[in-house]
Amino acid sequence: MTENALTHTTVLLNEAVDELLQASAGADGTYVDATFGRGGHSRLILSRLSAQGRLQAFDKDLEAIAEAARIADERFSIRHDGFSHLGELPAGSVDGVLMDLGISSPQIDSPERGFSFRFEGPLDMRMDTTRGESVADWLASATVDQITEVIRDYGEERFAFQIAKALVARRQERGPISTTADLAQLVADTVKTREPGKDPATRTFQAFRIFINAELEELEQALEASLRVLKTGARLVVISFHSLEDRIVKQFIAKHSKEVVDRRVPFAAPVPMRLRALGRVKPSAQEVAANPRSRSAIMRIAERTEVPA
Repeated sequence: MTENALTHTTVLLNEAVDELLQASAGADGTYVDATFGRGGHSRLILSRLSAQGRLQAFDKDLEAIAEAARIADERFSIRHDGFSHLGELPAGSVDGVLMDLGISSPQIDSPERGFSFRFEGPLDMRMDTTRGESVADWLASATVDQITEVIRDYGEERFAFQIAKALVARRQERGPISTTADLAQLVADTVKTREPGKDPATRTFQAFRIFINAELEELEQALEASLRVLKTGARLVVISFHSLEDRIVKQFIAKHSKEVVDRRVPFAAPVPMRLRALGRVKPSAQEVAANPRSRSAIMRIAERTEVPA
């Protein structure tokens, strides 16, 4: 399947939905698509649910909300909120939660969104354009140290300090960076060593997007919230696209997949394990060939083992 600027190919589509619906409730269950995107997973879930099944979706992108409005199905509803709001659902009310942490192709390929170094556009990168400040707004006043920390920690960029220094120097000389093309060019001029097959601005753009949307903090909140809303026997399915996300998901599942003994209270009963890790899945060679953006995806699956009283 090919992509263009107006379409999105959902990664691990069948694999994710297959795993999600293996929850004990099956087709009759209540499920959450925590990151609706362009609705690929949601539509397939709905096609497999019974008349009793329900699907609640979340997304903070207005374009995603508009796409969701095209789904005329009384079993489906969506909230214009980030998936950290998952915890506002009733405790123990959900049979499965799916989180697809990738950004959609229309977001990447829309110049006006400012996500991509491949297109000239305003340096925005907000998932929810109704709230918060853009990357350009933040760069207008951020210090060298602040910019360095963001690029280093969220982009794992070894030239973070040099890029930050160049950004502040540019701001002092000619005013702040305000377009994607200007940022990409500044990084290209600053980063002299390039990774084979990768634009030198890739890590910087990733870092600013993650930071401005608080993506890692929201992921941590959503994972914790999932423990509260999942029923015993429910499934947690998470697809991540870079090492920072996957590390958080992997460590979260590992942490809750073992009993915890409080050594300060040796006679107290251990806190029982709350999840059972069910493995990980990567896209097939055929999927990667058809959709190169899927190549870095990792899907981790876990099952809720007990719900505390």
